[in-house]
Amino acid sequence: MKYVHMTDALFDYLRTCHSHSGDQLLEELRAETAQRFGGDAMMQINEVQGSLLSILVAATGTRRAIEVGTFTGASSLAIARALPDDGGLLCLDLSEEWTAVARRYWERAGVAEHVQLQLGDAVASLRALPRERAFDFAFVDAEKTDYGHYFDELLPRMRPNGLLVFDNALRGGAVLDPAKDPGTTAIDELNRRLATDERVETVLVPVSDGLLIARVRAFQ
Repeated sequence: MKYVHMTDALFDYLRTCHSHSGDQLLEELRAETAQRFGGDAMMQINEVQGSLLSILVAATGTRRAIEVGTFTGASSLAIARALPDDGGLLCLDLSEEWTAVARRYWERAGVAEHVQLQLGDAVASLRALPRERAFDFAFVDAEKTDYGHYFDELLPRMRPNGLLVFDNALRGGAVLDPAKDPGTTAIDELNRRLATDERVETVLVPVSDGLLIARVRAFQ
């Protein structure tokens, strides 16, 4: 089997070799998030994931995107910056405190007019959306026990060939632990379920804590 064992030194190399390396705005966002929220700063995506999200959004010609779980805005910046001038991103999150930081950085990045924030329970917010195929791209990084619910609500609202991307798909390797916590169990179940769901084509990519990427097939 051919794969590379990730070391700290190799990951530092990855962090250097991508187009958004040294992005001053993102560096300031990460520093402020760490200073204000301490250990919770681990919830934000890293630079490599952000670059991958931007590439996926741009390469798929995404015009309408949705994000479930915004935190302080690193992933939403990656997505919004890659949208065309007529594109839009809907962000769903629970926290006014976290997303207040994100709002400031959307303004600084010049993408605020392309981003709509909706606060509240994400599952309820998704269920309240029109049941039409409106989205080209979805990124999910919120309550892990609800990952299956997010997929069920997002899928009928995704256009054919749209992409759904779920963060923390490896859960630090705990997906292989026989004694999983509820969140890890939900992620493991989704990983295995989507691999055999004929409505999507999936791949689990070992970037950071793992990204499960699902392409929506054309279906009735």
